[in-house]
Amino acid sequence: MATQLPVTDEIFPKDSRKTYSLAELMRGESPLVGKGPDDTVFSFPIVLLWEVVLLLGVTLAIFLFSLARHAPLEEIANPLVTTDPAKAPWYFLGLQELLEHMHPTLAGVIIPTVLVLFLVMLPYLDHSRANAGVWFSSARGRRIVSWTALYVLVVMPGYIALDNALGLRELLRGVVPQWVAQGLLPGAIIAVLVALPALVVWRFGGDTRELMLTLFTVMFVSAIVFTVSGFLFRGPGFKLYWPWQMPDGYNPWDGL
Repeated sequence: MATQLPVTDEIFPKDSRKTYSLAELMRGESPLVGKGPDDTVFSFPIVLLWEVVLLLGVTLAIFLFSLARHAPLEEIANPLVTTDPAKAPWYFLGLQELLEHMHPTLAGVIIPTVLVLFLVMLPYLDHSRANAGVWFSSARGRRIVSWTALYVLVVMPGYIALDNALGLRELLRGVVPQWVAQGLLPGAIIAVLVALPALVVWRFGGDTRELMLTLFTVMFVSAIVFTVSGFLFRGPGFKLYWPWQMPDGYNPWDGL
């Protein structure tokens, strides 16, 4: 007849400072082996494959456009005759449009530098990992982007038309110093127009991500507005015209 041996203190001595557990090692792979952080994908090969697909798609689009629209060389430039209007390439037309409203140093150096620094600083300003990489971040973010884009599409063309009609630099010529009329005042107007939607978002409890969405939307849509204005609405003398009212038979689409 078997008897149960009593558990003695020698096997499991009583001590409030000690704990005991049973552990065993066995061969095999854990389901967590090779697993990255939640809601992430590996940059290689997943992201790399998408980038290659986008690269091929953009290359195909440029190739098809080059077949549909040729870019022949024009006649030799005449130093005695200036092309009118003399427009920059489309990717610089936004800056050329800005030059019509403010000092060249502000339009061509300071503002582009601020925009580049803003893009560089974005990861350091918005370091939250919540919804990282998600477009618009949330339903509220989509609404913020939509309303901000609508605001820019109304305000920036209005600013271009109003400044073109009033001619702030010409009105203040000889009244205030040049750096005020062409630098300080136009820069302050642009800063107010850019900051206004961000202030509204901040006033209604917007977090850092939403503020960055607002500022980036203002920057992106404004670049489109100024580029389209310089391309479609600037005619001879770089003056504003409706595209169908260009004088001297000028057609802005011929620039393509």
